[in-house]
Amino acid sequence: MKLAHIVCASVLFLMGDAAAQDGGKAISKTTISLGTATPGGGFPVYGNAFAEIMNAADPTLSIEPRNTKGSFENIPLLETDGLDLALVAGEPSYEAFMGIGRAATKLKILTAMYSSPGMFVVRADSPYKTIRDLVGQPVAFGAKGSGLPILSRYMLDGIGLKQDEDFKSIYLDRAGDGPAMVLDGRAAALWGAGIGWPGFKSMAESPGGARFIAPDASEIAKVRAKHTFLKPLTVPANSYPNQPAAISSVGSWSFVLARESLPDDVAYRLAKTLHGAEAALCKKLPQACETSAANTAAAAPNPGLIHPGVLKYFREIGVVK
Repeated sequence: MKLAHIVCASVLFLMGDAAAQDGGKAISKTTISLGTATPGGGFPVYGNAFAEIMNAADPTLSIEPRNTKGSFENIPLLETDGLDLALVAGEPSYEAFMGIGRAATKLKILTAMYSSPGMFVVRADSPYKTIRDLVGQPVAFGAKGSGLPILSRYMLDGIGLKQDEDFKSIYLDRAGDGPAMVLDGRAAALWGAGIGWPGFKSMAESPGGARFIAPDASEIAKVRAKHTFLKPLTVPANSYPNQPAAISSVGSWSFVLARESLPDDVAYRLAKTLHGAEAALCKKLPQACETSAANTAAAAPNPGLIHPGVLKYFREIGVVK
């Protein structure tokens, strides 16, 4: 989708709600653009489920997911009102909020999506058992515009490794290309994050099976000591085929961010609809079970980063004071 089309949709939203027909009766319908990422990754899967559940819960909403290059394209599109909402990984969100390498953003959090413990996946017959075993090997670190390579960069830095010097780093044009590269030997491992992540699922369900590699306890401690914003997270046992034990790692929370100019009443309405449909979203997509008002309040770096309209709803339901 070209930027001009995205901007056009946003302008239409700002001009007013479109009329829709419901049983012969005209109703006001709000169209909202939602940026996701490249096909084959976790963001389009989540974005499509989010839109489907929200649109079903409130017939006056029309949330329209759109593929983008990922977090690093979504942030500037939101900042220029080219998107109304967008999915952004934890590390790019953190850097934008804190003004690391750029001016601090004024974007706001609509909701926390899910936690993203990072880890590598290799073929089951791979000789590699630890992160250091992968040093010098070709590793697919994710799509170029996504937040995954940033998470891996922080994690590796915490244990004294440099992503682009100690590994033959591969950055993908499409997130969905990674599993095939590992399966046919072009890459020794694929980096990813989270529960229900398509790349992990594809690898785990492949004929030969797969195995996961995550930082060990001492490495997790080193990462946490150097990069305190990363959280200790766990992938529960049996999250993927042939994964009988829980996997401990580090990671962060991904967010649905809103443009600064999104009206308070619209953000309030979105929050009320979303959290009223938490059970339906959880049933639709297992990793979305973490999308809750309580998790959003806990995951936000500080309450002031949550959209004022969302905070109003959270106060009404007692999630924040």
